[in-house]
Amino acid sequence: MNITKTKNGSELLLELDGNLDTSTAPDLNKVINESLFGITSLIIDLENVTYVSSAGLRVLLVAYKTMTKKGSMVVRHVNKDVMDIFSMTGFDSILTIEN
Repeated sequence: MNITKTKNGSELLLELDGNLDTSTAPDLNKVINESLFGITSLIIDLENVTYVSSAGLRVLLVAYKTMTKKGSMVVRHVNKDVMDIFSMTGFDSILTIEN
């Protein structure tokens, strides 16, 4: 998976490309942990993600819990397959999702 970071003041945009699964979730977790200093708005763009495993869901949940203490987190451009995963797991009612 490729992760593109764009920082604009206290806003951080992470654009993901590839599957968010057991092998790639640690990479996203590391990028998030290393990048949140001074960030009050985290945007995760999933436009080019077609699959999210339970490991990926965990990373998103931890990021969400971290960001609710210091600002906000939005997940954008979720395709139907990933939205189905979010719906089945209840993440659609936890995360703020924009398309």
